[in-house]
Amino acid sequence: MQCFIELCGWQQALVACTFTWLMTAAGAALVLFFSKVNKTAFCLMMSCAAGIMLASSFFSLLLPALEGAGQNAWLVLTVGFISGGAVIIVADVAAEKLMRGASRSARSRVVTCAAVTMHNIPEGLAVGVAFGAAGGTLSAVMLALGIGIQNFPEGMCVAFPLRAGGCSRAKSFFIGQFSGFVEVIAGVAGALAVSFVSAMLPFALAFSAGAMLAVVCSELIPQSFENGKICATVGVLVGFALMMLLDIAFG
Repeated sequence: MQCFIELCGWQQALVACTFTWLMTAAGAALVLFFSKVNKTAFCLMMSCAAGIMLASSFFSLLLPALEGAGQNAWLVLTVGFISGGAVIIVADVAAEKLMRGASRSARSRVVTCAAVTMHNIPEGLAVGVAFGAAGGTLSAVMLALGIGIQNFPEGMCVAFPLRAGGCSRAKSFFIGQFSGFVEVIAGVAGALAVSFVSAMLPFALAFSAGAMLAVVCSELIPQSFENGKICATVGVLVGFALMMLLDIAFG
């Protein structure tokens, strides 16, 4: 752990985002051994991930942004937050339009894969910005841990539909894990950007929070609630409470 703390911000971000990518790969790897996933278990993983990301967007991103934004905090956070959410919304709309002519099943698979990949970019940026700003603090580490946990079912979300659509196990796994690799690139870029331009930190944190909240609302919560309202609600509450407890107690 001491060796990790002694690394500079972009190196810490590289290690953290490699972990989140490997979690995506671990989720995708299940397609090599199973043909389907238990719906209840999947619901709990997705909803718990949603709760973790909701808490992370507030405690690990918006609060630090508020503390460092100064007198114009209301403007910086609002513009940053809305901009981050808008990027995800535009990306979702673009993906849907590009696949409008395809069959419903093919469109669903491609849109899911594209959505997960695009959503991983701001997630990687969020981790990179957190480490670039605060180094290896517990808050940054917990953010990476939370994103890593929610990446596990995301890897499954990409790999299993591809397998069901006729792709080989190996190809389904490869595409599933590759959807998370963009986090490594985005994380290092975010850490380097913050290191060079410290003035952009509050905006970058708010941007990442808006993007993460949009991901939760557009993907994680709808998918988890499809498999049971009570189960999904419990998962969201547990995930949020866990992240809040860790951040307040040790942050």
